[in-house]
Amino acid sequence: MRSIPAFLLAILSVSVSAADYRSEQLVQAAQLRDSVVPGAAHAIVESLTTEVGPRMAGTEADMRAVNWARAKFAALGFDEVRIEPVKFPLWTRGREHAEVIAPYPQPLRITALGGSIGTGEQPLQAEVVMFDTLADLQAAADGSLSGKIAFINGRMERFRDGRGYGPAVAQRGNGASEAAKKGALAVVIRSVGTDLDRFPHTGQMRYAEGVTRIPAAALSVPDANLLQHMIQRGQPVTLALDIGAELRGEGLSYNVIGDIRGRSKPEEVVVIGGHLDSWDLGTGAIDDGAGVGITMAAGAAILAHAQRPLRTVRVIAWANEEQGLHGANTYAAAHAKEITQHILGAESDFGAGRVYALRAGVSTEYQSRFAQIAEVLAPLGIPYEPTGGGAGPDVGPLVVRGMPWAQLAQDGTDYFDTHHTANDVLERIDSAALDQQVAAYAVLAWMAADAPSDFGRVPPPVVAK
Repeated sequence: MRSIPAFLLAILSVSVSAADYRSEQLVQAAQLRDSVVPGAAHAIVESLTTEVGPRMAGTEADMRAVNWARAKFAALGFDEVRIEPVKFPLWTRGREHAEVIAPYPQPLRITALGGSIGTGEQPLQAEVVMFDTLADLQAAADGSLSGKIAFINGRMERFRDGRGYGPAVAQRGNGASEAAKKGALAVVIRSVGTDLDRFPHTGQMRYAEGVTRIPAAALSVPDANLLQHMIQRGQPVTLALDIGAELRGEGLSYNVIGDIRGRSKPEEVVVIGGHLDSWDLGTGAIDDGAGVGITMAAGAAILAHAQRPLRTVRVIAWANEEQGLHGANTYAAAHAKEITQHILGAESDFGAGRVYALRAGVSTEYQSRFAQIAEVLAPLGIPYEPTGGGAGPDVGPLVVRGMPWAQLAQDGTDYFDTHHTANDVLERIDSAALDQQVAAYAVLAWMAADAPSDFGRVPPPVVAK
C-alpha cells in the first residue's frame, strides 16, 4: 500500500477535528429537538406556582419548594437527586405603607427593597427631594438632604436583550447608601420596570460599609409619576413611610440537583438550570419558575431520548439567587476541586420569551462546534451569534473559575413589565414559547455533553486597577 504523504495527513487531521460533531450526532440531536412533549415545561411551572407559590429564600414556602423540586426530579426519572445546603442572611418584609401627607394627601403603592431596614415603631415623615438620576443624587452637596427623603426617579428603557436593566438597577442597589451620605432619612426609587401598572417592583439592595443604613423602598411606576407631578408644582411634598422590614439572623435553603449520568464520562458535567427561589409578591412564574420548568423538561427530554450523551447533564434548581447568588456561590465553592470537570454551563433566568440567538463564551477553536449546534437549532429560529452575550447569574461563579458558558438569549421585551412584582404569575407565560426553549436547552445540553472533547477553559476576568 502506498503511504500517505505527511502534508496530506495533516490536512485530513484538520478536517476531522474541524468537523467537531459526526453526522449521526446531528441526526440524534435533531430527533431530540423534535421529540419534546408539548406543554411539559408549562405543566412544571403550573405545578410549582400552584402547589408552592411565592418562595422567598428562608421562608417555610422556600422549604416546600425544595421538597417539591426533589420530588419533581425523581418523578421525571433523573438518575440521582440530591440537595446541598446554602446559608445566607435572613431578611423579612413586614408591613409597608406610604402616603403623601401634604399638600395633596393620598396613598402611594410601595414595596420594601430586599435587605432594607425598617422605619422603626413609628412611621417616618419628611419632605421629599427628587433626583432624575442616581448621578444627580451623587452630585448633591453633603448634608443637603438632612432630615429629608430622597426620591430617585430614573427611568428604565425597554430593550429585547434587557440592556436597560443595568443602568436602572444601580439606583436600587446603591441608592440608599448614596442618599444616606447626603444626610437622607430614607430613599424611595422609581421601580426598576418598564410597565405602567400600579405594581411596585422589589429587588435586592445593599448597604455600603461605614455608611448609615436607611430604609429603602420602590414606588410603582404610576406612583413615581404621581409623586413627580406633585413635586413639579413647586410646593414642598411631605411623605410618610411605614416599613417593617428587618434582618433576622441566618437563613437556610438548598440547591436541588438532578443528574442524568453520562454513558462513558459521568464525572464530566454540563450544567443547566434556573433558580428555585422567588420574591414574595407574585407566584414567581417568570422569575424563575419558567427557568426551572424549561431546564427540568429539557432534562426529561434527554432522559427519554434513545441515546445518552457521553457526559452527565446536571440540572440545578439554584437556591436564593434573588438576594445575592447565595446558592451559586456556595455550589462553586463546594465544587471548586471539580471545576475542570464542569465543561459548560447555561442558565435560563430571563423569563418566558422565545430564544432568538445562541452565543457562547469559548475560545476560537470551539466556535465551529457551536455553529453546528445552531444548525440543529435553526428550525427553532435560533441562529449562532459568535460575539456578544454573557453567562447567566448563577453560572457566573463557575465561569470566573474557568468554566466555559453558553447563552440561549431570550426575548425580554416585556420581561421587566412583571419582573419582581405581584403580576409575576402563570398567566404571563405562553406555553408554546416554553416548548421552543425546552427543545433548545435539550439540544444544547445533549450536544455539549456528547461533544468529542471539552470546551477548554475561559480566562479569568480582568480586574481593573
